[in-house]
Amino acid sequence: MLAEIIKLPIVKAHYSGKVRDVLDLGSNLLIITSDRISAFDVIFPNEIPDKGKILNQIATYFLKNTTHIVDNHFITDDVFQYPEEFHPYLQFLDKRSMMVKKTNVIPFECIARGYISGSAWDEFNQFGTISGTLFTDKMKQSQRFSQVLFTPSTKAVEGHDENISYKKMLERIDPEIAEFLKEKSIELYKWAHELLLEKGIIIADTKFEFGTIGNKIILIDEIFTPDSSRFWDKDEYEIGSNPKSYDKQFVRDFVTNSGWNKQPPAPILPQDVIEKTMQKYKTIYYKLTGDDTFL
Repeated sequence: MLAEIIKLPIVKAHYSGKVRDVLDLGSNLLIITSDRISAFDVIFPNEIPDKGKILNQIATYFLKNTTHIVDNHFITDDVFQYPEEFHPYLQFLDKRSMMVKKTNVIPFECIARGYISGSAWDEFNQFGTISGTLFTDKMKQSQRFSQVLFTPSTKAVEGHDENISYKKMLERIDPEIAEFLKEKSIELYKWAHELLLEKGIIIADTKFEFGTIGNKIILIDEIFTPDSSRFWDKDEYEIGSNPKSYDKQFVRDFVTNSGWNKQPPAPILPQDVIEKTMQKYKTIYYKLTGDDTFL
């Protein structure tokens, strides 16, 4: 189906990422979220059924509800408002696509951390630093920071992103832009953290991306999805442990424990891992949105 869509005359160019396919329509983009899953920047041969729809629906839900903090690129996810060239493919596009404004992407991932986990915990535990900056507080795994940290990374075209300090970021882009990205990332995180706590979910960390249209900086890409955020069950949270997560950390842990060297090709995932991963995506969708469509 996608192969037919990208051949339409309205599609000027097609970019395929690890999970998303982006169709350049000129002034706008059509983003189609697949059921592909990746870990450590490698795409697995298996797909997770309905994953693309769930990710897309979560992203659109939060893009619609965060414009009071920062404007974003979202136009519509109503497939009937798409250009008529896409109408023969509405069933395929429904729920897994959105039309957005095209921007000049700012080449940094903006990571907000409320708790020490993942790569931040690994680095701190080994070197006493977080994003290359000495961190003098005594911390236990999964402990909440006294204040939200902003830990950017470079956005690599190929290979792995590079975690850098905010100081390094200031050396690479306009300081006013860097400060805006930091301020909005932390504000978005705090808003989501407070909202999700009421739903029994802790958002430990999350990442954002931004782009520009003219002189205006806007939020782009996905937000607060299981692929861009680390979600924990509030009732099971315990300092000093590695809480079970509602994201693809489950897959990362499985393949790490399997002995995979994190280099292509990725191993085939067992059916039980696919089913458990699928259930995690469906559960977090319901907890975040209150919509039981996928249960």
